[in-house]
Parts: sequence; C-alpha cells; structure tokens
Amino acid sequence: MIQVDSQEQIRRAYFLENKSQRQIAKEFHHSRHTVAAALADPTASAYTQRVPRPTPVLEPYKPIIEEWLQEDRTAPPKQRRTARRIFTQLVEQHHFPGAESSIRRYVRQRRTDLEPPEAFLLLEYAPGQDAQCDFGEAQVIIGGETVTAQFFCMRLGYSKTPFVYAFPLTCHHA
Repeated sequence: MIQVDSQEQIRRAYFLENKSQRQIAKEFHHSRHTVAAALADPTASAYTQRVPRPTPVLEPYKPIIEEWLQEDRTAPPKQRRTARRIFTQLVEQHHFPGAESSIRRYVRQRRTDLEPPEAFLLLEYAPGQDAQCDFGEAQVIIGGETVTAQFFCMRLGYSKTPFVYAFPLTCHHA
C-alpha cells in the first residue's frame, strides 16, 4: 500500500509528464504492479485499522462496564445508563483516571455487539398478486333517513388502491 502523496506523484508523472509505467516504477522505487494499481484507482485508498488500539487505562474497568451494560439490558429504556452516566459513576465510585471519550467509544462499540440488529420483512407484491379484503357495516343517510348498510372493502397489495362498495343487505344475489 502506497501513501496518498506517492499515488498522486505517480499519476502526475504518467498523465502530465507522459512517462511510462516502467520508468515511473524505476524512479519512485515501486513495482510495476503498484504503479498500475495507482493509475487504475483515481481515489485514495481508505485506511483500515488492522489491530485494535490498546486501551491500558480502560482495561481494568471493562468488567465493571460490562456488568453495568448487562444490568441495563433488563432495565426499562428510561432507566438505562448513558455513556456519560457510566463515565461519571466510574469517576465517582472507582476513581477512573481516563477521558470520557474513551468510555463513550467503548460503550458504543459494546452496545452494538450486545444488541441484535433490527429485523424487518419488506413486503413487496407483484401486480395482481395480493389483496386484502374485509366486510363491515356503517350507518349511512339515504334520503334523510339513517340506514345500516353493509360494505365490502378491498385494498390491492401492489398499488395500495382501495375499493369500497356498499350493499343494502348482507345476502346479495346477482
């Protein structure tokens, strides 16, 4: 993996100075494969952290935080500890010498590990595949008189278009 400035120098030498890939590889002491990769990718490569950073100050307090997070899983949502509350409790009760940001980072990471991701089912229907139907009754005014009418309701799954039809009686023969 090459640095961003090296990648930019390679691209400048190739596109602006019209140098060959072999000549660039010799000048900048890179392999021809590295030069080809730098030319093929116009964006800077993203940094990925391979090994997690050590947390020597936080390490002795992790079991306490874990215990509190496990307790909070069964507590009502309004009574759960925030990362700030965890930090203040650590400082008050256990004389934590570290920074609040390290506690916030650790709690955020642990909560995402402990809580299952939200699952949902996306409902998609092809045209004409699905409809939902129901029957009911309603009071309607016809000619100034209140009458009980029976109605049929249907909603199409694809277009969500409703269809409602009222009948005077529940038994209707065609």
